[in-house]
Amino acid sequence: MNAQIQHADDCVIRLENVSKAFGSSVVADRLNLTVAKGEIVALLGRTGAGKSTVLNMIMGNLAPDAGSIRVAGHDPNAEFKSLRGRMAVSFQTDRLLPWRTAVDNVALGLLILGTPKAKARETARLWLARVKLEGAEDRYVHELSGGMRQRVSLARALAVDPELVLLDESFSQLDHVTSQVLRADFSRIARQFGKTCLFVTHRIDDAVEMADRVLVLRPGAGVCLEERIGEAARDDPREKARLHDIIAAAMGEQPDD
Repeated sequence: MNAQIQHADDCVIRLENVSKAFGSSVVADRLNLTVAKGEIVALLGRTGAGKSTVLNMIMGNLAPDAGSIRVAGHDPNAEFKSLRGRMAVSFQTDRLLPWRTAVDNVALGLLILGTPKAKARETARLWLARVKLEGAEDRYVHELSGGMRQRVSLARALAVDPELVLLDESFSQLDHVTSQVLRADFSRIARQFGKTCLFVTHRIDDAVEMADRVLVLRPGAGVCLEERIGEAARDDPREKARLHDIIAAAMGEQPDD
């Protein structure tokens, strides 16, 4: 089963017949996947399903053995410089610089892109307020909780106004309550500003509560399930439970996991 192919001008991410192997281990086999402009897509799978490899190919860290990958119309591996500032990533760990304050961490990407320092700090403060960290701008990393550090990381990714935001297990190290609140806040901001987002996760709750569309990968990075999730479904406990069970079954888990 392959993810739906859309018209090229609608897609920020497009993978066509992508294959990748490491020695005798096939991690992607003729994979097709698209993410439309303004869409939030979750990529789920158990360990070994290939989701991290797919993300790394989209980021340009790996080249496919076969097939085509386009991000905003560019080959992310061969034309990485063309995507500078157009693609931002937030990782499982916050990757903040401990000798910089929250505002200086958020401003870093803007400074790298050549934004004047005063403007970069102004923009950084604005994004920290948007992720509900107003008043914490001048705190150092050791003065922030885990959830606050991840909010700084997300603000840093969003501050450069990227066309595409990639999230790599960005909520998985947080406790349930903190993760739930942060997922809701990020989803609200992404939709408010029309951001395209692909996020990798192994947690079904992340997908059901955030995504417009969920893709479940089987080992070998083939899509074994594709589910669209409307706004009404995200707000309906019964529908969320139904979707949870469907996705769990596709991932080979027990329905109540």
